[in-house]
Amino acid sequence: MNVLSHIKVALRLALTATLLGALSLPSWALIEYSDSQRQTIVEMIDQLEERHYTKFEYDDALSSQHLDSYIDSLDRGKMFFTAADLAEFEQFRTVMDNQLAEGKLDAGFVIFNRFQTRLQARLESVLKTLPEAVAAMDFTIDESYPLDVEDREWAKSDVELDDRWRKQLKNQVLGLKLTDKDADEIAPTLKKRYKNQLKRVQQYNNQDVFQIYANALTGLYDPHTNYFSPRRSKNFNINMSLSLEGIGAVLQMEDDYTKVARLVAKGPADKQGDLHPSDRIVAVGQGEDGELEDVIGWRLDEVVELIRGPKDSIVRLEVIPAKAKSTDQRKVITIVRNKVKLEEQSAQKKVLEIPDGDKIIKVGVIDIPAFYIDFDAMRRGDKQYKSTTRDVKKLLQELQDEGVEGIVVDLRNNGGGSLQEANELTGLFIEYGPTVQIRHSSRRVWRDGKRLKSSYYEGPLVVLVNRLSASASEIFAGAIQDYQRGIIVGDRSFGKGTVQTLNPLTEGQLKITESKFYRISGGSTQHRGVVPDVVFPTLYDTKEIGESALDHALNWDQINPVRHHQYNDLSTVLPHVTTLFHERSEHNPDFIYLEDQVDLAQKTRAIKELPLNEKARIALRDSQEDKALLIENKLRLATGEELLTSLEEDEVDEDTETSDADSDTNTDGDADATVVAAEDEEEEEEAKDVLLTEAGSVLVDALLLKQQRYAVHSRKAAE
Repeated sequence: MNVLSHIKVALRLALTATLLGALSLPSWALIEYSDSQRQTIVEMIDQLEERHYTKFEYDDALSSQHLDSYIDSLDRGKMFFTAADLAEFEQFRTVMDNQLAEGKLDAGFVIFNRFQTRLQARLESVLKTLPEAVAAMDFTIDESYPLDVEDREWAKSDVELDDRWRKQLKNQVLGLKLTDKDADEIAPTLKKRYKNQLKRVQQYNNQDVFQIYANALTGLYDPHTNYFSPRRSKNFNINMSLSLEGIGAVLQMEDDYTKVARLVAKGPADKQGDLHPSDRIVAVGQGEDGELEDVIGWRLDEVVELIRGPKDSIVRLEVIPAKAKSTDQRKVITIVRNKVKLEEQSAQKKVLEIPDGDKIIKVGVIDIPAFYIDFDAMRRGDKQYKSTTRDVKKLLQELQDEGVEGIVVDLRNNGGGSLQEANELTGLFIEYGPTVQIRHSSRRVWRDGKRLKSSYYEGPLVVLVNRLSASASEIFAGAIQDYQRGIIVGDRSFGKGTVQTLNPLTEGQLKITESKFYRISGGSTQHRGVVPDVVFPTLYDTKEIGESALDHALNWDQINPVRHHQYNDLSTVLPHVTTLFHERSEHNPDFIYLEDQVDLAQKTRAIKELPLNEKARIALRDSQEDKALLIENKLRLATGEELLTSLEEDEVDEDTETSDADSDTNTDGDADATVVAAEDEEEEEEAKDVLLTEAGSVLVDALLLKQQRYAVHSRKAAE
């Protein structure tokens, strides 16, 4: 290191020490930023101001928000900093914009060094006293642990912080106790958890700090604009996608937990069936009997590395289910790792038989898990390359040959994919015309769609969506709705209506939102999503899942509409089919069951604190389970099934059925038995899909209404 470099380091350390005030830190403990990071932050701000869709200027107002966002990202639960720390950080509130424009990262690194010191000291203190603290806990005292800390005030003293940590530790101990953890294993389990967290704290480097500081700013522009450090740039999907030799899940961090954002269609987890969006992963185990390793407090990329693995190997996940009847509930899920294959994401067909008095009306269903296209095969000139549109076109013809009287396109859980395919697919259902408008940050608008007139499917059409239908799914559903080509049913879609590009920086990369999708009617798919014509009940909580659940999501807005043809006047049909839907759902046991579950889930989410009194906690858990059991037995009574005495009884029955099927197959070595078991399982799953059946019923209602009106019109014409 030359003399000039020594002087620069000394000046930076002196500045940092001054800003830290009374806090004493050895110089070796301080994390410093690099010259390449100075250049990177300047480049990043230039790109944000010039290329981001919002055109936000990084000024004093945004600097103030950046400070709050950064502190929140470090200490969301307000467990480390005190009010005195926050008062000291106020000196940075309106100067960070000026500092970063000059490549000065002092504010971010000073705050982080304070945080790291507080965190390390706290973890060391907890570890030092943990066994004695656990042994001394009294679970007969009436006190509670807050679940919602968003409005919590900053602690005024270390004594107040000590009490918060005492209650947090007590809640963790009680939670383990109520999951039947052996008493002598509780302290060692928590000790291992805190040791792992301490180890990670001590491994923080300047790339980690820079990434947190940078993303506290990018997140203010919108939730899909992110800075990726060099490590994350090698695979910028590592923070959310496990579709490559993993379980096929999109993950995100929420406080100290790894949360499932969504599942990759037809991926291992999706096909296994037990992992769901909003489940929180608390432990990961390798193989059928490997030890479950606690991952609470781990970094997301480290959890990803544990979950990933070779094809056909087994991973076990211990999760807190999103629909848990109590917050202490745990479930272990076994998943065989694999790759998501293109052919497994292909569109599939089936036929629904909907009763109409003495008649049966056949309705075709086309399930589209993703908007896919084999670009490599297409570029090679392979005339048989796979794509969503090519597959659906073939299935449409097959279903018409089978005599179906209408089509349901099932887009549930379809997270999107190729924009080209969304446009091409829409072209199968309209003669010609635009499908989507795209507005760039330059405010230039261009349109895409079906440019030439050609034949198309003209029969009755219903599109089924849910909260996890996103992006390309929303473009297709929105176009069908705008053309009044079909009826949209289900739940409000995700609301992902933005387009990102990945741009290189001196150090790392910036994923930035540059464009926005708009429907041909002028409204954006962003934030609002596609609102169904007929709304079905859903278990998905819009406060937890969807674009509107994300901080700083871009708002819904609209631009000029495009002239387009409307194939029907659905305003004359929708009131009637909606009335018929409500009449059916009021007496449909499956719909009543679903609505009861939604109500219970909402009430569970409304619980803001947990008792730390063991009897009160058990009473709360039992109360939740009793309500769930009541809902289950209400359905069983309506459908003539045997009533349960406990929810565990139902789980045992399911396990027994699975074991029996496996036993029959393994003992007899009968391939036919395997096929029959698989067919039975598929039929049972279809029978339980009340939403798909109801989508078919809505189509039949619209079809019959149209036929009745045609008959009346024809009779009057004849008279």
